[in-house]
Amino acid sequence: MKPPAAAIGALLEGRHADPFALLGLHAGPEGTFARAVLPGAEEVAAYSLKGAALGKLARVDDRGLFEGRVRGRPRPVKYRCRARGSEWWVTDPYSFGPVLGPTDDFLIAEGTHQRLFDKLGAHCIHHEGADGVHFAVWAPNARNVSLVGDFNDWDGARMPMRRRSDIGVWEIFVPEIAEGRAYKYRIVGPDGTVQPLKADPFAFASELRPRTASVTTRSGKPDWGDQAHRDHWARVDPRREAIAIYEVHPGSWQRNENGWFLTWDEMAARLIPYVVEMGFTHIEFLPVSEHPYDPSWGYQTTGLYAPSARFGDAAGFARFVDGAHRAGIGVLIDWVPAHFPVDEHGLARFDGTALYEHEDPRLGFHPDWNTAIYNFGRREVKSFLVNNALFWAERYHVDGFRVDAVASMLYRDYSRASGEWIPNADGGRENWEAVEFLRAANKALYALHPGILTIAEESTAWPGVSLPAYDEGPRTALGFGFKWNMGFMHDTLQYMQRDPVHRRFHHNEITFGLTYAFSENFVLPLSHDEVVHGKGSLLNKMSGDDWQKFANLRAYYALMWGYPGKKLLFMGQEFAQRREWSEERALDWELCEAPAHAGVRALLRDLNRAYRAHPALHARDCEGDGFEWLVVDDAAASVFAWLRKAPGAPPVAVISNLTPLVHGSYRVPLPRDGRWREVINSDAATYGGSGQGNGGLVLADNGAATVILPPLATLILVYDE
Repeated sequence: MKPPAAAIGALLEGRHADPFALLGLHAGPEGTFARAVLPGAEEVAAYSLKGAALGKLARVDDRGLFEGRVRGRPRPVKYRCRARGSEWWVTDPYSFGPVLGPTDDFLIAEGTHQRLFDKLGAHCIHHEGADGVHFAVWAPNARNVSLVGDFNDWDGARMPMRRRSDIGVWEIFVPEIAEGRAYKYRIVGPDGTVQPLKADPFAFASELRPRTASVTTRSGKPDWGDQAHRDHWARVDPRREAIAIYEVHPGSWQRNENGWFLTWDEMAARLIPYVVEMGFTHIEFLPVSEHPYDPSWGYQTTGLYAPSARFGDAAGFARFVDGAHRAGIGVLIDWVPAHFPVDEHGLARFDGTALYEHEDPRLGFHPDWNTAIYNFGRREVKSFLVNNALFWAERYHVDGFRVDAVASMLYRDYSRASGEWIPNADGGRENWEAVEFLRAANKALYALHPGILTIAEESTAWPGVSLPAYDEGPRTALGFGFKWNMGFMHDTLQYMQRDPVHRRFHHNEITFGLTYAFSENFVLPLSHDEVVHGKGSLLNKMSGDDWQKFANLRAYYALMWGYPGKKLLFMGQEFAQRREWSEERALDWELCEAPAHAGVRALLRDLNRAYRAHPALHARDCEGDGFEWLVVDDAAASVFAWLRKAPGAPPVAVISNLTPLVHGSYRVPLPRDGRWREVINSDAATYGGSGQGNGGLVLADNGAATVILPPLATLILVYDE
């Protein structure tokens, strides 16, 4: 039966909600009928994919609509088109069956599909005898969705998609295109409004900003050589391993000779050997996902599944991770599931409705960053985010995630005044939907990827951030492996900024953190947030003249490396960058030629090596039995001393003198008599210090030793068995 003229009109204008009902091949009582839209053609003949002639189609509308009977049953076909002496071939996407199946429908609808990245997005596949790309996008409230791209002149009438009405997913298989093709989705909202062209939420690559189209590509890479690295982390308890993290903004660690970003391959050649030399165990990148605005540092992401085009092809990031793993270095990435920017090509009002976000701004708008907050209570959104974490772990072999802005997710009143937020069903401020999302993400990651690390940036006293998210456990347990110790960072930096003459009155800024140091599994962060927005570099936070600033910084680093908790240091601070960090330029590497800066870098290298070499310094980072105070209350001298311990390992004593005075004969309790080797002295001349110390050896007798404490310095002593 011939369709109504209105239906044909809607089809040719890209408004028809079910294009597969009209286009392609259809069986009927008189045989197989074909209908195709082939703009510019004057003559059209149908062929099988293997080249058998099936019949000719007649043009029935000047806008390019052709119809006709063809031989055989419905199957994929291609058309030979002719016009004005030219000939071209078109394989008909509407002659192919769907790619998604009923199992996908069920799991997607249920919100339990853990391989959405295999199903949604753009996938280069072989389907029903043809190579091409399968596109699928979730837009449940759209009237219709069309695929547009550089393969159809960005014409919204050319490739309307098939709707899977039960789950609101639209799909189409486009034969004879492959990798490297730019595309977007043209979406008509429920009220008939055409939305701005939307990038693919599951795009595996994107164009380089300021362009915003998605790009067809294969994620990850096929040939990995990192099994030994992954096996190691899968069989150990990371709480009892040395973890020293070098935090990196990939756009400004270094730049090439033209001032442009390094590619992942160039970065691998420079950064991986540097991290190995410096003794760090992990690199943590600020977000590597696609983002439109450089000064957001990646924290306002529009392409959660796409490594940023700033650094070359997507496979380049996989090559970087593989190279790091082969060198024994883990790779962590910052992950931002808390919010997303409202750029018109992104997720905001994706299908003309508040789909990924909340409609009500009291729930769905973030006042601090002018961004949209994900609707964590919607199962499809929760699944989108959980799958994103699984995607990076599987396709790019990342070792873990530092999850940004967790506190903003946990509380409905975060940064909001009274009346600007909606209480939960119990009348409280907890965002239980976000809690359930975080628990689900951690459970999925730890279940499917042994050896993974998840680290929360969480600045409140939420109970159980790093407690396992067992179903029978407390509702507040989030299941992270670790939590950033923001209190340590705040208190100790505040102390180090004080003039030493005043430090005696603020002794608790060092000691207080040890009262809760084992309440969570902590990472001690000196991150990018501490060296931007007018805060200055770590060096310039230190008190005193230039010599004292360096001495204070060295003493502080050695104290931190001896303090319970895993370590994190932002790039540039290892050589005492003087200027505040800016994403617009590379670090000031020329400073490394100056002796004072070279000394700080040498100290950081040696601290990492000592931290890794001596189990007492790392094997009980998260357990109270690995720590014991030796000197806790000598505020008058601003001296701190403690013992680090681990079963079967020689104990380590950490002693800090945070005044500029030398204590020439300071009595320190030590639990074992005999020789204690001075493995770190932050005042050593090789580090730029005054050279005061104990000649590398301290002798303990009757449970104590008389020690020379250099000015503004930290000593680390290892018992010599």
